[in-house]
Amino acid sequence: MAIKTVATNRKAHFQYFLLETLEAGIALTGTEIKSVRGGRVNINDAYVRPEGGELWLVNAHIARYAPGSYMGHEPTRPRRLLLHRKQINSLTGQVAAKGLTLVPVRLYIKDSLAKVEIALAKGKKLYDKREAIARRDSDREIERATKKEER
Repeated sequence: MAIKTVATNRKAHFQYFLLETLEAGIALTGTEIKSVRGGRVNINDAYVRPEGGELWLVNAHIARYAPGSYMGHEPTRPRRLLLHRKQINSLTGQVAAKGLTLVPVRLYIKDSLAKVEIALAKGKKLYDKREAIARRDSDREIERATKKEER
């Protein structure tokens, strides 16, 4: 299986505690999949919204395909995610009951199909973010100290 990562949402790891991840297909038009294969995707501001018994990827920006006609796709249109009915029901129940959110973590191409990895997430508080920054800085300092000792 050839997997090519097209876009990652690096802010998701900083802003949320990622509890559970799963892979979902994504329904795209012809010009959209060509833009995805070209790597012209941004999912930093995207989120997943349950609506009408389906899950929708909202606010993901897939750039217009330049060689396509003027009747190309809308860059930020909602896109339907393809999951099994049990998975959709489970995720929507957890989002409604526990106050969690669904966040796209990365978009990739797997065996010529576009897939999105979504995560069930809980928002971090400001002090959690500060703690993560402090931990990252201390790890960086330790790494620098060990590299100096090796020289």
